[in-house]
Amino acid sequence: MLQSIRDRSRSWGAKIIVGAVVVTMALFGVESLVGLFGGGGDDIAKVNGEPITRQQLELEVQRAIRSGQVPPEQERALRAQMLDQLITDRLLTQYAEEGGLHLSEEQLDQIIVSLPEFQDQDGRFDSELFRNRLASAGYTPVAFREELRVDMKRQQLQQGLAFSDFTLPSEQETLAALQRQARSFRHHTLGADDLEAEVQASEEALQRYYEANADSYRRPEQVRLEYVIIDRQAMAEQVEIDESALHDAWQERTRDADRRISHIMLTFNGERSRDEAVAELEAVRGRLDDGESFAELAAEVSDDAVSAEQGGDLGVISPGFFGDAFDDAAFSLDEGQVSDIVETDNGLHLLQVTSLQREPFEAMRDELRRELAVSRVSGEFNERVQRLIDESFAADDLQSVADDIGLELQTSDWVSRDGADGVLSEPGVMSQAFSADVLEEGFNSEVIELDNDRRMVLRVADHRDATTLPLEEVRERVEASVEASLRRDALVALAAERVEALRAGESLDIDWQQAEGVARQQSRGLSNALVEAAFRLPAPEGEAPVYGHAVDGDEVVLIALERVEEGEVDAQVEQFVASMAERLRAQAAIRGLLDDLREKADIQR
Repeated sequence: MLQSIRDRSRSWGAKIIVGAVVVTMALFGVESLVGLFGGGGDDIAKVNGEPITRQQLELEVQRAIRSGQVPPEQERALRAQMLDQLITDRLLTQYAEEGGLHLSEEQLDQIIVSLPEFQDQDGRFDSELFRNRLASAGYTPVAFREELRVDMKRQQLQQGLAFSDFTLPSEQETLAALQRQARSFRHHTLGADDLEAEVQASEEALQRYYEANADSYRRPEQVRLEYVIIDRQAMAEQVEIDESALHDAWQERTRDADRRISHIMLTFNGERSRDEAVAELEAVRGRLDDGESFAELAAEVSDDAVSAEQGGDLGVISPGFFGDAFDDAAFSLDEGQVSDIVETDNGLHLLQVTSLQREPFEAMRDELRRELAVSRVSGEFNERVQRLIDESFAADDLQSVADDIGLELQTSDWVSRDGADGVLSEPGVMSQAFSADVLEEGFNSEVIELDNDRRMVLRVADHRDATTLPLEEVRERVEASVEASLRRDALVALAAERVEALRAGESLDIDWQQAEGVARQQSRGLSNALVEAAFRLPAPEGEAPVYGHAVDGDEVVLIALERVEEGEVDAQVEQFVASMAERLRAQAAIRGLLDDLREKADIQR
């Protein structure tokens, strides 16, 4: 149990230390931290006489928002959810204390020293770090221990409930048998064509459905926007790049490409002096200029006997193979070119590039054109962005800014926080549109960095509050929903009639489809609704099928269950199902306790 508590305490400790420092100081200041959990502030709820303060709620709400788990526009819904969670925590704490759940001082000590937030780089508990972090969060060691004690009691309570419920071996076997069961049945789909008459929705039915589902026809808060964008890539598309510049860029890009090299090498300080070797290579160079073959001359005069047999071929090389002097010469040549005399530790060389392993120019043309064009407009792009920053900050509109900088003023249709498309749906855009400065004060937004190449400024051109749309505006949608519901009800009634007739032994003209050996996790392309309905039917007794029906979206399916068969044993699947069953039973036990506690508690909001 202690290890389990310790494991669960790790995330809790991080939340307390980090969350309290970052959020609470920002919201309420240092003074409020010490008294935060000791009372004070307006009471917004009481649980069996114990208060929950507004400060406690705001702390939890802002933690969730600043963690990025919940967007700020959902703060109202989040506040209600967090208040409900605080009430739940208080109920569990009260129940645990009434039940006498106990955590010893030694257990608390072990939990605290195991928290990584209080450990040094070697993983040892650091008392100074412990005190400093608690002080930064506004906690004394005593207050922190008490908060930890309460949280651990709640965890003990929930774990005790979960472990107190169990499944008997016989129940596990029954569950496994049901899990691997397979069923064979016939099915037939009823659709609108099977109805004698088309359904029609009355005005009264439309009104009743509209009123019952008014939230479905609620239009969210919306704005119409004006915006300008500076796009470096769009600017680059207007730039002309000539062929020579493209070729130069291609040469530069592929300058260090791997290449196949041949050489003619002469040694010196043996049978010949260096000057004699130079003279011989200059003569060879002259013969090359006269059109003789490099490979043939290598075979004739090169002192590198191994490569000479291959026409001087050294194979494919990368930079760094033969030293700086060799690389400088080899990687300055284009295909077919011959170098000047190159001196290395081995002797003197003439080098020829026989092939280059580089991407062809035509394949790289478009990429090179974009890169060169972007490079040429980058200075102008930065200047225009700076002008946008300066002018949009001071301007009372965007049209004048667009005219001055040479931008197109674009406008949007009505959009909501969560209902924008295209560039308006990119991160940060709608949060700026619905910010207080832009929406309420009417200012231009800050410059929004969409990506490395695009900058945007927007302003609100029009705004309308959230509202429920009148019936006349959504009549077609309401009619479609009501008629679909009426049609489904009529099909269910028709299916019930045919099922009764089939059970009575009547012979109906039905085009059945056969499904053999369908398992719960192997539906063989059938819908989940149909398979679930087939498995809810009782097993046939004798030769007579068991009839039923399933509602599958807007259709209704007749079912004739013929056989129930034992499936193959799959230990892994059965273990998973058993584990899920245990988990669901544990959750049900905890939920049952919470429901009972809420029903009996005196909760005032």
